[in-house]
Amino acid sequence: MNQTTLNLTAITIFTLVMTSLLGPLIHLSPAVPAIATFSILSFITVDTLGWQGQAGTLIVDWLNQFSPDHRLRVVRHEAGHFLAAHLLEIPVTGYTLSAWEAFRQGKPGLGGVSFGSQELEAAVNQGSLPAQLFDRYCTVLMAGIAAESLSYDKPEGGQDDRQNFRLLWSKTQRPPSEGKQKEQWAIFQAKSLIQSHWEAYEALVSAMEQRASVEDCQQAIEQLKRSEF
Repeated sequence: MNQTTLNLTAITIFTLVMTSLLGPLIHLSPAVPAIATFSILSFITVDTLGWQGQAGTLIVDWLNQFSPDHRLRVVRHEAGHFLAAHLLEIPVTGYTLSAWEAFRQGKPGLGGVSFGSQELEAAVNQGSLPAQLFDRYCTVLMAGIAAESLSYDKPEGGQDDRQNFRLLWSKTQRPPSEGKQKEQWAIFQAKSLIQSHWEAYEALVSAMEQRASVEDCQQAIEQLKRSEF
């Protein structure tokens, strides 16, 4: 059960408790909260088992779109991934900034930056993952959290990024205890990378807010890179 489903379930339980307590005061029939709760829980069950939680994700994401602060936070997070990938020469193949955009493109989840991972997959399949290549991908995976940390008090996103990092780490067959240290190292590396190209990062944020193409976003980075030296 994903986090969105857990949140919807918690809201349902809270609603049931409150309506049960307040119902008699406002002369609300006990059948109303019972029917509502049954309907919501049925929806959550179908969504979880049949749609892998996608419907709940879309609903929560749609509600979040009414918050300009949330929308900007998402852009700044994804711009961190995009910038790090571009600077570390990992091809960016596309990006989405909401679950609805991802859904329209036939992609699962909340959206994000898509990378070309053929080189990484080939190395993993051959059982030989070069340290430099591994470090580059780790840095890119943690760059969204790093970007949020630089822009806000603390990051709110990044759960999927951490999960993907741990999945990649598991393929190295190294102790899980070392993975946490590597994760923190990757966040530090990503922070340093973004800070050293801050003007390019801000230009990229502006471009992504306007839903610029991948090529235009890359051009915005390169223009500011040249001016930084």
